Order: sequence, then C-alpha cells, then structure tokens
Amino acid sequence: MKERLQELQTEALNKVNEAEEIQDLKDVRVKYLGKKGPITEVLRGMGKLSKEERPVIGQLANDVREEIAQAIEEKQSRLEEAALEKQLEAESVDVTLPGRPVEVGGPHLLTSIVEEIEDLFIGMGFEIKEGPEVETDYYNFEALNLPKGHPARDMQDSFYITEELLLRTHTSPVQARTMGVKNGSEPVKMICPGKVYRRDTDDATHSHQFTQIEGLLVDKHVRMSDLKGVLNTFAKQMFGAEREIRLRPSFFPFTEPSVEMDISCKMCGGAGCSVCKGTGWIEILGAGMVHPNVLEMAGYDPTEYSGFAFGMGPERIAMLKYGVDDIRNFYINDQRFLKQYHKA
Repeated sequence: MKERLQELQTEALNKVNEAEEIQDLKDVRVKYLGKKGPITEVLRGMGKLSKEERPVIGQLANDVREEIAQAIEEKQSRLEEAALEKQLEAESVDVTLPGRPVEVGGPHLLTSIVEEIEDLFIGMGFEIKEGPEVETDYYNFEALNLPKGHPARDMQDSFYITEELLLRTHTSPVQARTMGVKNGSEPVKMICPGKVYRRDTDDATHSHQFTQIEGLLVDKHVRMSDLKGVLNTFAKQMFGAEREIRLRPSFFPFTEPSVEMDISCKMCGGAGCSVCKGTGWIEILGAGMVHPNVLEMAGYDPTEYSGFAFGMGPERIAMLKYGVDDIRNFYINDQRFLKQYHKA
C-alpha cells in the first residue's frame, strides 16, 4: 500500500509537470484527489492493515495529497501568470495615439432649478426635508384637512395602490410628518422638494408626474406679512430684482386664508403681452396661512402657534425663466434640448 501511494504521487507530479493548460491541472486534481480517485481507493483498504500500520499509511496518504495539491497550485499560478503576460502583449495600447475627446455632461435643468431654490431658502434659514413617494391616505389627505369624501380630493385622486396607499399627489405629507415629529413643541422651518403624481392628461403644460417644492414655517406670532416677505425675496432672487409680486385670494383646504402669487411679466414689464395674456402678471405659486385644523392634528395649539405654507412647481419656474414652451421637453431626454442648459 505504501508503494502504491508513492507510485500515485510520482505519476500525479509527472502529470502536473506536463500540464500546459489550467484545464489539464483541473483534470489532474479530479483524477488523483477526487472522491473516486486512486488515493481514496487505497485508503478504503486500510481496514485490512494492523493497528500499527494504519497511522503510518494515513500520514503518508495525507503527505501525498498535500504535495500533489501544492504542486497543482504552483503550476496553476505559473500558467495564469504566463496567460496574463500573453494577454497583455496581445492587447497592448499605443499610448502615442491621440486620445478620444470625453464629452462632459451636466445637471438636468430641473435639477439645477431645484438646487437653486434649495440654496435660496437655505440662505433664509429653511431646512431641506424629504419623505416617501408612496404615501398613506392619512398623511396625503386627512392630516391636511382633506377628510374622506372631501370634494377637493377630486383634483388630485390618482395612482392608488390600495385603498389606503397611493403615490403622493403633493409634497405636503412631508410637512405633516415633520410637524408630527415635533409634536407641537418646536418651531418648523422647512422646504420639501420631490416628485409627485396626479391624473393630469399630458400636454404642453401638464404632466401626470412632475416635481414640486413646498415650504412651511410654524412658530409663535407668524403673520401673513412674514409670508409675503419670504415670497417677495424668492421672486426677486429667482426672476430678477425688478420683479413685483401680488397676492390674490384663493382656496386651499390646508390654508386659511389662501392666496395665489403672481409675478410681473418680464416679457412686457407689466404692460401686457401674449405671454401674460394681456394682464401683465403671471401666476407662479399658491400659499397661505396654515389652517388651524392642520396645526391641531399635528399637535400644535393653534391659539399659540401659527404658520404659513407655500407650494411651487420647478417645471413652471424653469419654463418661465428660460422660455421653455412644453413641459414634456423635460422628460423625453432629447439631448439637443438638455445640452442647452448645462450651464444654466
């Protein structure tokens, strides 16, 4: 049995030395070290040996296995190194050839607008908050003074996953969630940018999916004049120092009183043109003082705390600021359009 193991060792090492491919080494490993190999067959006959011979033969078998395995690994390492060198020689690159120009990309126009708005409001002390796009009915509607069956839901109801889950129709749920975390004991000063989804029919000015940025400030002694001051600062920094704003009465279930904000038309300076439909003003966003019901549901005492909220669409702002006439251009990924605004 001892002689047989030595024969197998010599035979296997010769096969390893003769191997020219890694697959040859794999065949040697399977043939001599596998479960059905000759070394295993020799070990199965150890039951016929005396107690004194068994440990000697067992140790010899382990030594033979180890030496064969080590020889295979060393030869495989040499073959792999040779193969790599051969590959590098075949794939050598002529470094003297002129390089190909690398086209530098840039942020999407909407990304640039959102970041510009974020920077503007961060400068005024607002925090940036985000929330889930798959939202509960409670945070999307009920916590914002829109109970089930409220007619104002008809303008937004869309993309339900279950009766209680839907793709959010505005970023207002982030405001409700943030106020809930504060539990009525701390001021809130935040904006929340993100994607929203509605059942609008896609056309030049509407999309079933778009971006929105909403803002919220809740504290003691917050007044409508504070809201006007923030919006006036936003309008002048975003559209130019010469822009004027006006606030018109409106209705939103989650604010009371509610307003629409217009900016003076930059095309005609307020004189009236086709862009502003002869009025001299262009609607830009909605806002208002936070409804007492919304404050109360978030844990705030409306007799002590007040606040204002506003919401805007970056697409509309980009269209007005850069003269884009079709909202669909933002989403069809036409590089001829997108490249125009890499440095916007």
